[in-house]
This record gives sequence, structure tokens and C-alpha cells, in this order.
Amino acid sequence: MILKGLIFRIKRYFDWIRIQDGNPGYRARGLAAGVFAGCFPLFGFQTLLGLILSILLRGNHFMAAAGTLISNPFTYLPLYWLNYKVGCAFLGNGEDLILLSSFTWKEIFNQGLLFALRIFLGSGLVGVISSSFSGILIYILLKIKEGRVY
Repeated sequence: MILKGLIFRIKRYFDWIRIQDGNPGYRARGLAAGVFAGCFPLFGFQTLLGLILSILLRGNHFMAAAGTLISNPFTYLPLYWLNYKVGCAFLGNGEDLILLSSFTWKEIFNQGLLFALRIFLGSGLVGVISSSFSGILIYILLKIKEGRVY
């Protein structure tokens, strides 16, 4: 029953994508821009960033706004935890973190900077991978639906 409802929602979302303006590439670029922007912890600015990226990439603006919904109250914690872990994989595991019981304001600033670097690097990497995957997938599905697979 739950699977049937999920399949129905996915079909309905895909039908919405199909009726958007533009060719498959235009729609896929818009979605990819939105997914990339949605991977960053910029609450309130993700949609704006997605729209700016869709303009730069010549993508569908509505699709970009919809793509930012990859981060929502249900996915914040797992998405940003993944982003942080990916950032840690490149910048180190955070052995340099200090206990809050023995801190100074300078150490708090340094810890915040290290955390921000890790999460933003991870967000960028996760964003590139997930936006590429979603853009290519939507492009292929739209081409298949149109009956023109190259």
C-alpha cells in the first residue's frame, strides 16, 4: 500500500516535469541547478541560489525551485550529516575538535570555521554528484517519454 502510494507520487511528479516549458535539456538543467543549491545549508537562500544557477545554466526556473526541495525538514539531518562526513573525508575527521568545557572564544571561532569548511566542501561535492545524477536521469526519462532516445 505504501509502495503503491509512493509510485503514484513519483508518476505525478514526473507528469508535472513533463508539462513544464522547454525541451528536456532545459528542464533537466533547471532541476540539476535546484538540486545542487538544495544540498547547501543556506536556509531561505537555496531557492534564490537555485534560480540564479538556472539562469546561468539556461535552465527551467520552476524546475530549479522544485529541485531545492531535496532539502526539507525530513531530509535536513541525513543530508547535512552526509555532507559533513564527505567534507571530513577530504579535510580530516575532526580530531582537532575541542571539548566545550575548556574553550575560549578564539577556539570556538576556529571550530566553527573548521565545521563550516567541512560541511560546505561536502555540500559542494554531494551537490555536484546528486545534481548530475538527477539532471541526467530526468533528461533520459524525458527523452524516452518523447520517444527520441539518442
